[in-house]
Amino acid sequence: MKAQNDQRTGLLYGFASYGMWGIVPLFWPLLQPAGAIEILAHRMVWSLAVVGVALLALRRWGWVSELLRQPRKLALTGVAAALVTVNWGVYIWSVNNGAVVEASLGYFINPLVTIALGVLVLGERLRRTQWAAVGIAVAAVLVLAVGYGRPPWISLILAFSFALYGLIKKQLGMGGLESLTAETVIMFLPALGYLLWLGSRGESTFTAQGPGHAALLASAGLVTAIPLICFGAAAIRVPLSTLGLLQYMAPVFQFGLGVLYFHEAMPAARWAGFSLVWAALSILTWDALRTAHRSRAMRLDGLRLDGLPAPLPAPDPLPAPLPATAPARETA
Repeated sequence: MKAQNDQRTGLLYGFASYGMWGIVPLFWPLLQPAGAIEILAHRMVWSLAVVGVALLALRRWGWVSELLRQPRKLALTGVAAALVTVNWGVYIWSVNNGAVVEASLGYFINPLVTIALGVLVLGERLRRTQWAAVGIAVAAVLVLAVGYGRPPWISLILAFSFALYGLIKKQLGMGGLESLTAETVIMFLPALGYLLWLGSRGESTFTAQGPGHAALLASAGLVTAIPLICFGAAAIRVPLSTLGLLQYMAPVFQFGLGVLYFHEAMPAARWAGFSLVWAALSILTWDALRTAHRSRAMRLDGLRLDGLPAPLPAPDPLPAPLPATAPARETA
């Protein structure tokens, strides 16, 4: 009973985290007239304040000395910080410049880019269905490039920056709260320096637009940290494979907001491109479901051959759409 309650609670946390990431496009326009770089700098500065308070409350500081003693790990953390900075900055700019739909495409194709990186960087071998999904995704990008009259740069930058970020995070093996703290510490001084420079030129909106605007800019730290904390609470209660499917909530919500709320144009070529992406993701999901059931059946057969009692039947967790799910988004 306790395990079932924990899973139910974990699912609620998972829905909360991905739901908040899905509706965050509603938040960034509230911070205008601040530009994307100013918003990004405030997000970094105030995120450090929020995660710092959380770490003080949890008294989790042992990882700091360990990180400082490992130059390679520290360097990789710096690369991760740079990648997430690009991801956050491009996403904020795209939302505030009428490209929510194109931004959502970046997170739809992120699992497919992650698979491609697995082949190119880690030397992983793909099954035929996975190759088919990657091929359909490439076709989708070509169709969208024709529809947009240019490559979908926003989508590609978001997808590749986050996939590379996930690859590095996997190698680092740090917790979500700890890694976000390390990344924001690295970017804190450049972000603070930029904000002070803006203020010295009289171009900062933090004090010029009134206390309400200042409070909204400061709340960017909470908008960053709260979904991450909810995700962390979900990750310890439900299988990561379940969270792997929940990750599609965020781009689905973003796409819906772009079309229905922001009224962005969706000509036929874009519908065709998105349909190809969704077809590729459906193939990945079907392949993951089939592989998970086969693996479970083989484990049960192995137990019976060893003369061990098979475990009591339990609901199968939903499998991840990736062969190895990258760490969850600390984004958008």
